[in-house]
Amino acid sequence: MSVDVRRRIGGLDVARGFAVLGMFAAHMRVGGELHPDPRTWTAVVDGRSSILLATLAGISVALLSGRDRPPEGVELNRVRLRIFIRALWVFAIGWALEALGTFVAVILGVYGVLFVLVLPFLRWPVRRLLVTAAVVAVVVPPLLVVAGQVLTTLGVADSLAASLLVTGFYPALLWIAFVLVGLAVGRLDLASAAVRARLAAAGAAAAAVGYGLGWASTRLLAAGVPSAGPETGFAAPGVFDASWLTGAEPHSGTTFEVVGSTGVALLVVAGCLVAAERLPRLTSPVAAVGALALTVYATHLVAIRVLVEIMPGRVEGGVLWLCFAVAALAGAWAWRRAIGRGPLESLVTWTSSRAAGLAPSAPAV
Repeated sequence: MSVDVRRRIGGLDVARGFAVLGMFAAHMRVGGELHPDPRTWTAVVDGRSSILLATLAGISVALLSGRDRPPEGVELNRVRLRIFIRALWVFAIGWALEALGTFVAVILGVYGVLFVLVLPFLRWPVRRLLVTAAVVAVVVPPLLVVAGQVLTTLGVADSLAASLLVTGFYPALLWIAFVLVGLAVGRLDLASAAVRARLAAAGAAAAAVGYGLGWASTRLLAAGVPSAGPETGFAAPGVFDASWLTGAEPHSGTTFEVVGSTGVALLVVAGCLVAAERLPRLTSPVAAVGALALTVYATHLVAIRVLVEIMPGRVEGGVLWLCFAVAALAGAWAWRRAIGRGPLESLVTWTSSRAAGLAPSAPAV
């Protein structure tokens, strides 16, 4: 049975909601460093939440572009224009949030770039998308080292383009891998129990391979010291050390982190699809956060900026995260029930739909 793309898929909203709440926790440094000790397991949100969000972006692009039947001709151009306008808005909102000057590495600028980079791939079949994502995961990390060294030597490593594509916290040339995986997943029948089971199995395998090999590579090539990833080599032009590409630390950008965290994202998506279907009322507050993700994300950064002014140096910890999470869950749930779309979601959907010649009520995902 196919999913009607005119309706939101509740499980994807739940997954997106968990990604946003997880990013809250990462921003507030909940959990510290991840260890076998269960008391540190809250640190799983670091890095993996933003990767989950990027994977979900790819799924959203698939739903916006016909899901298992990508459009052709004029309709394809309309879809591309719609996604491009959304990308411009997301980039602009991200730029405005960056201007707040918080300590948070705002993902929205790169998110907008990723929407543009994925446009040529809209008609690619699932297998080719996955193969391309795998190639990106293997080839791009060492290329980032070289590119970062060249940009540093030229003195432009901190420029906007370099930061968005290569040297920033979320290098788009690598992060396109997550969007391509999401685009492939979005082309599948997400209502199928068999598809969900395969997603979960693939996710578990990718997580085991990525983190397992990351652990082994650190001990074999880096004396057990976790690597910060390709950025370690930016300041050493003409030098290449294999240890820079070992491990699977959050935000390191190694092949192992890409594979392992993609696996986690697939597991979460599969689990949320099932949970939303079986427990719709219980998951509805998290789904509301996911449905209003752009508005909630922007609001929490504004709140952080205000709190930084009121109590500098103290905007972190589990208690503050709990306050943010409860406010987001309650506020998003109430807004969605009373009004529907969030204000930023309405702005992006209305303008992108009108620009593409679609009805303003065209589905948003």
